[in-house]
Amino acid sequence: MIKRLAVSGLAMLLASACTASEQSSDPIIHDAEYYILEAQNGKVWEVEDGQLDKKLAELKKKYGTPPNIIHYMWDDQPVMSFGDPIYQKIRGYETPHLNKLAEEGMLFSRMVTEPGCTPSRSAVLTGQLAIRTGTWEIGFPIEYTGLAAENVTLAEVLSEAGYATGFFGKLHLGDTEESYPHNQGFDEAFWALYNQVTSLYNNMGEGANAIVGMKEELLAENPYQRDHTFIQDEAFVFYLEGKKGGQANEWRDGSKELKDYKEFDIESRKRALSFIKSNAEAKKPFYVAWWPLMISFITEPNKVTLQRGMVGEEYMRVIEPDIAALRKTLEELGIAENTLIVAMSDNGPMTHNPPPGAGLGEGLFRGGKGDFTEGGVRVAAAALWPGVIEPGQLAGDMIHEVDLFTTFARLAGARQNIPTDRIIDGIDQTALLMKGDTNGRRDYNFIYQGPDLAATVKDHYKIHWTSNDPSQAKSGLTAVYDLYNDHREVNPIVVGGFHMKEPFKRMRARHELWKEKYPDRQHKRAPAYTGIANARPETIAISKPPAALKDLPYDVLQFIEQLDNLPYDAAGDPGPGE
Repeated sequence: MIKRLAVSGLAMLLASACTASEQSSDPIIHDAEYYILEAQNGKVWEVEDGQLDKKLAELKKKYGTPPNIIHYMWDDQPVMSFGDPIYQKIRGYETPHLNKLAEEGMLFSRMVTEPGCTPSRSAVLTGQLAIRTGTWEIGFPIEYTGLAAENVTLAEVLSEAGYATGFFGKLHLGDTEESYPHNQGFDEAFWALYNQVTSLYNNMGEGANAIVGMKEELLAENPYQRDHTFIQDEAFVFYLEGKKGGQANEWRDGSKELKDYKEFDIESRKRALSFIKSNAEAKKPFYVAWWPLMISFITEPNKVTLQRGMVGEEYMRVIEPDIAALRKTLEELGIAENTLIVAMSDNGPMTHNPPPGAGLGEGLFRGGKGDFTEGGVRVAAAALWPGVIEPGQLAGDMIHEVDLFTTFARLAGARQNIPTDRIIDGIDQTALLMKGDTNGRRDYNFIYQGPDLAATVKDHYKIHWTSNDPSQAKSGLTAVYDLYNDHREVNPIVVGGFHMKEPFKRMRARHELWKEKYPDRQHKRAPAYTGIANARPETIAISKPPAALKDLPYDVLQFIEQLDNLPYDAAGDPGPGE
């Protein structure tokens, strides 16, 4: 009887969410929690949206096009890592150009992301939490997976509205042909397939023992070795370029030396600025995703910061020159006032076993990359739009990186191109950008760690669904954390927070029931490195095994289909930082 009542209650929650979405004037399907907010604020938002649309129409008439959009994103930095001179003084580096951008625009104190590179980048491009697109796992070569073609990216949404779309930098969304950015809506793309660890995948890295067992030519002969196909690093592809409708080409014919890695960001800068110039001169609005690799795990010997860590050094080597060149270019082209720049990190710092001398320490919050604590998901971020975003603003509103998808679409006049057959987690935050602090439309966040829902945030309260504390999640005495008074999430409110347990459970129930109506999609597996016009023989062999392997009693590529059936061990991922 009790079980039937529980099922009935959950069904009522789902029914109420369905009704709310049907009654909403917004055809986009949002997460269930959004409709709770819309029911209470929708009339005010409707009036506000009318005012915002009028302002956007005036701007379009003034400049001739909707605004250009530049999303500049780099790796692994906590909130306050730019825009806060005290924090930077403590850490021993400075970013004057980034700080100026923040001073002249809006600095976000509550920009939240997914807790890792791949899920974060997927979330931005699709407007969906990574769990919904099967992109929650951080990949390394060779993955045999990637962002599936069935996903609708921001580049596709804006392309349909007449925008030129360019991608330059680190993508880290797979190595299958359908995941390539020029096959995901970008007109032009120059990208790195993987993350910064590839800076070690060379003879220098092996020689310094920074990696082990990859470059066999440097190692002593192993008389016990029988398998010479285990790693296959000679087939790795690190950098590709391509244009919409064509094949990809491997940059520098597959050279993977440290020199190539360090020059990749310089080349990305050159191409991004060229793309901006050509489209500005053609009077065509553009969207640029410019996501530098930034950090090399093999650093320059001569230091320029007191920190001497990879973070401080690479801010000066990559980020600062990029921002300076970008702003100068926009001013020279006369389009600065019709261009929105959002500059941010993709997730928290790598606090778990970072390379020596990385400078990737914790910030104000506990934990870092991979964690469900705030240190893993709250990042440094700012927005600049001269004449629209009032300078010197500090926003306390919660904004999630998925919100950029919906917000950018609104600004571009492209909301009609957003798919309506799936949940879009992104919320339109145009009001926050154009009206300022307290005008945000989000007060919740669902934080996944891998495929598991690990924590939920409502306003400034947070509940951990995953916990190693025997008095917490598994026993049912789940505690609540007050993020204003316990930003490191180490002093849970137990007795004083019991009244929040059931509301959080209802919130989770709505979220999970909505997922039943709109199920998560799984990984899409396929052969890697196809669709490359100048593919090397070693790379081709990955998808077309050599004759020596064709006599095996099984299909040598059959393992690709089995990869998603391997067990996932949540304990194998980093837990919250201590």
